[in-house]
Amino acid sequence: MLELAKNYGKGPLSMSEISSNQNIPIKYLEQLIIPLKKAKLVTSVRGSKGGHMLSRSPKKINVWDVLNLLEPKLSVVDCVGDENICKNSRDCVIRPVWGEAFQAIMKIFKQKNLEDILRPTENL
Repeated sequence: MLELAKNYGKGPLSMSEISSNQNIPIKYLEQLIIPLKKAKLVTSVRGSKGGHMLSRSPKKINVWDVLNLLEPKLSVVDCVGDENICKNSRDCVIRPVWGEAFQAIMKIFKQKNLEDILRPTENL
């Protein structure tokens, strides 16, 4: 997604370009692109100069949308996402703290968009 964000407005990028620029195997990219297209974050262009591109501005795609789509079980501990994982979840005194930590992480990712991530020094 960051490679597509870097290229936003310049036309589609081929899978081989993305693979080469990001050092990601094409087979893995092929698996990632499917849910991104279904979620309408990425569009595809067919043909010899075709490829993939963001469907909207990098300013309008927050990091949480991408992470949640590609890693739907992204939680600090499993019981935060599913209390049935542990028989002690309902009475666990630390579970609410893990929940707060997860909410804080989620808030940060929702506040950052792809364009923010591409700004090198402001992210530290």
